[in-house]
Amino acid sequence: AAPRRSGKPPPVPTNVNTASEADLQRLPRIGPALAARIVEYRQTHGPFRSADQLAQVKGIGEKTVEQLRPWVRL
Repeated sequence: AAPRRSGKPPPVPTNVNTASEADLQRLPRIGPALAARIVEYRQTHGPFRSADQLAQVKGIGEKTVEQLRPWVRL
């Protein structure tokens, strides 16, 4: 396999309701700022009930949700 250029480890299935910010950053397109917003949203609104609900986090749009969907667990 070709080495990854981003330096980011490959994505793994991640439970967005229990993952730490560091774990969330392993998801595609999720950096430190979005990981922090996901955790903040979860603390304010409770657990995510579907992957679609991630679109309610500031900075995550429908395209990003579609890229995350294969990796998101609830």
